Amino acid sequence: MSATALRHLLLCLLACTLAGAADIRKPRLVVLTDIENEPDDAMSLVRLLVYTNELDVEGLVATTSVHQKNKTAAWRLRSIVEAYGKVQPNLRLHDPRYPTAETLLAVIREGRPDYGLHAVGEGMDSSGSDLLIAAADRDDPRPLWVPVWGGPNVLAQALWKVRATRPPEAVAAFVAKLRVYAISDQDDSGPWIRKHFPDLFYIVSPGFHSGGAYHFATWSGISGDRFHGRFAGADFSLVDNPWLDQAVRKKGPLGAEYPRTEYLMEGDTPSFLGLVDTGLQVPDRPDWGGWGGRYERYLPRTQRWFLEPETRPIWTDAVDEVRGVDGQWHTSNHATIWRWRSAYQNDFAARMDWTLQPFHQANHPPRVQLGHASELTVRAGQRIELSAEGSSDPDGDALSYRWFCYGEAGTLTTASARTGQPVTIRNDDQMKAWMVAPTARVLRLGTLHLILEVTDHGVPRLTRYRRVIVTVEP
Repeated sequence: MSATALRHLLLCLLACTLAGAADIRKPRLVVLTDIENEPDDAMSLVRLLVYTNELDVEGLVATTSVHQKNKTAAWRLRSIVEAYGKVQPNLRLHDPRYPTAETLLAVIREGRPDYGLHAVGEGMDSSGSDLLIAAADRDDPRPLWVPVWGGPNVLAQALWKVRATRPPEAVAAFVAKLRVYAISDQDDSGPWIRKHFPDLFYIVSPGFHSGGAYHFATWSGISGDRFHGRFAGADFSLVDNPWLDQAVRKKGPLGAEYPRTEYLMEGDTPSFLGLVDTGLQVPDRPDWGGWGGRYERYLPRTQRWFLEPETRPIWTDAVDEVRGVDGQWHTSNHATIWRWRSAYQNDFAARMDWTLQPFHQANHPPRVQLGHASELTVRAGQRIELSAEGSSDPDGDALSYRWFCYGEAGTLTTASARTGQPVTIRNDDQMKAWMVAPTARVLRLGTLHLILEVTDHGVPRLTRYRRVIVTVEP
């Protein structure tokens, strides 16, 4: 047995041990989806399924939306999960934590086949709202994430019932367990939820498509260069049908369930992509950024596409400055997602390989380590030594390194003329790098977020990260 195969076997044994009990490192989620209103929900579900080794999917609920007001399509959820079942044994060669198809089929539910707030109130419970309440009530220290791909009236009904049947302190405890990431507002229950449950953790670019909301929403940065968003800077070829044909659709029975794009690729995917542990994102800190985008918490001013004015702060649109494939700097909320596009698309392509190939023929992401603490406190002008010592690749591939400052995620502000990079990191393409905590042209001291990006040389090239938070004091 080769050293690589032996390492993989030991990791599999460890993962099997973890799988025997709840793995508290895995985020829990109940997905609400208006699948079949257009192709992108089915596309996002295929991607979600190849990440179920890293996510505890406790519910897949078919819902309505403004695009599909009077029906739900749980049958489509079942057909895609059944296709997953055909490849799940092969996926387990790469990670034994992949759940069985039977486990996922058992948590498929439906909301009421009615639009928005018409399905909220006395007598409006559904198998979907019942499942959501049961999941949030479960004795589990982890929060429950609710990615909302369509209308959120199943969530609204769950909240309505809890408020109607429990004392205020129990309602507050229930709300505190939830984390919502909604793909804009796809019925009138989203604004209602935010107004009536002001303490609920809620990520959203508010508004309706009919008012133009989707063009301005952060989530469209996943792929919307040519339809929703219409922005420059990203590599559109990685989200276009020819690439998807080769990387996804031609790869076995699960890939065959991935439909062709009609509007944009996977508009719903950002709602869960930021939950995948790449070493970059911290789900409860949307302002730190990651594959699901970056959001800041504030009360947004009313836009023409809002259904109604917002009444309290929410996690909503923020902007990043990113150098695009055209060599120019671009500043937008869409850039908070597309800046990671090559990494998350390569990662998806590799996982689709896992559905068909044995471990030794596929690529797996590198394991990134820091040679020091992930939080540092320094004084202005102090030299900071950075190290990725200990990083490795499970397939024995060579590694490339990149260190950069994620300026928007931190609080330290400089008047640097170097767009998008408030500090200079020396040897930024080496395992060991260094920098000097800024002293000149500092407008405000605070934190710097330094990102270590490690990419292997396998096929496709895969990337993982570590974040170093540096507090700079006077």
